Amino acid sequence: MNRPESELHRPVTIVNTLGLHARSAAKIAEVAQNAKYKVWIARDAEKVDAASIIDLLTLGCIKGTEIVVCIENPSDQPILNQIVGLVEAGFGE
Repeated sequence: MNRPESELHRPVTIVNTLGLHARSAAKIAEVAQNAKYKVWIARDAEKVDAASIIDLLTLGCIKGTEIVVCIENPSDQPILNQIVGLVEAGFGE
């Protein structure tokens, strides 16, 4: 992914063994639902609504997959940071 890192986009790599599965997608969606504006997760050319578990699962992210967490408005920076933290911590698994 050749997107520049900025306050609105941050790349992160899936580190947990099971990848992005239903339980981990639910954790991302729960955080994203607290955002004031839209939060997106991008993988390659595909971008999905981070508040939708089903949409997240369609990305098919296995361990080692790089995703980009995107927010529409800087006011949701804490949401972006929380999602990145979840991914970096392997969703607590």
